[in-house]
Amino acid sequence: MRRPFVAGNWKMNLNQAEAVKLVRELAEELKSNAVEVGVCPPFVYLTSVAVAIGDAEIRLGAQDVYFESNGAFTGEISCQMLQDVCCEYVILGHSERRHVIGETDQLIHKKLQAVISSGLKPILCVGETIEQRDAGRTEKVVQEQLAGGLGDLSAAQLGNLVIAYEPVWAIGTGRNATPDQAQDVHRFIRGWLTQKFGPQFAQSVRIQYGGSVKPSNAGELMAQTDIDGALVGGASLKAADFLGIIRATAQAKGL
Repeated sequence: MRRPFVAGNWKMNLNQAEAVKLVRELAEELKSNAVEVGVCPPFVYLTSVAVAIGDAEIRLGAQDVYFESNGAFTGEISCQMLQDVCCEYVILGHSERRHVIGETDQLIHKKLQAVISSGLKPILCVGETIEQRDAGRTEKVVQEQLAGGLGDLSAAQLGNLVIAYEPVWAIGTGRNATPDQAQDVHRFIRGWLTQKFGPQFAQSVRIQYGGSVKPSNAGELMAQTDIDGALVGGASLKAADFLGIIRATAQAKGL
């Protein structure tokens, strides 16, 4: 069985005191847990959050990274810098990076290569806009993003890969994909991985769902066969909500 993975993407939220308080509240409840749990704070709070995590079973992740290891790249952060502050995971290709910042599949692939080479673990985000869904292009868009992001990397290189399906139309909008809609795309992603890398690899990859997950809908979503956790946005900013999602995930998976 794939171990469920619930990660909180804090985006550009919280100050240092709030970040530390939140992770300490989580740490008190998560000394051990059947569900893998991660938090992805803004870059400037990574060190403070790492200290606050202590020996709790919480993984530290970053929201982005650059593909070069050093140099004249003002404002960018390297994989080595993330490792230096105890990061384990990195989110790549989040819809806000794609649609607000303008990142391309080519750039995301270069970042993924750097993350793989460094030993960090990538969370590769894919997902369609409402216009693309309404045009019946969901699978085509997701396939293009998977192919562009993963490129010619091998199954052996991608052993730590996590994929997050995040329908852009269900992020921060209050509009949710139904469990069946989410499962359909997760099943498609696993099928595509099977065709490209083989069934053993495809069955090992964890695919998170990332579209307005809340304690109230997490159980139904996590009960789906191909949904292996969640990449949580707004609901990860409050300990009670985030813990509610983690507990609902554990219950849905029989853990």
